[in-house]
Amino acid sequence: MFAPLHDTTTRPPNHARFIFLDARSHDFWDNWDHAADDAVTLLHAQAGRNPFDTDLTALIGELSTRSEDFRARWARHDVRRHATGVKHLRHPAVGTLHLTFEAMELVADAGLTLLAYGAEAGTASEDGLRLLTTWAATCDQQRAVPTADET
Repeated sequence: MFAPLHDTTTRPPNHARFIFLDARSHDFWDNWDHAADDAVTLLHAQAGRNPFDTDLTALIGELSTRSEDFRARWARHDVRRHATGVKHLRHPAVGTLHLTFEAMELVADAGLTLLAYGAEAGTASEDGLRLLTTWAATCDQQRAVPTADET
């Protein structure tokens, strides 16, 4: 078994914090530099939309003081909205995955975005997602069965 992606004592878990402050992120992302650039451009865009968000300001401050990689990228002032694309990552159990994604703004909850990921049919990435789905379902079933101590 492996640790969850955002297995940290810092709450709430945060994707940008994982990228810049967790050494495991370099193994997770197939192209860490691209993932880091994407995270910073998204933070810039969000900061522009809501400059008075104290949680966002605190996150940017934390990343700026703790990560030279973040500071250098933040100073470039790149802003980009990417609502579709492909993410390349390495899952510890199934290997490299190339996942298409689409970001969808939730109109009922301003400021929240749902990311939907998928794999191209007939690819190793699709096989990997199927394996993870089966694995997750098996883990859920095992948790649902009471042990002798619980009955």
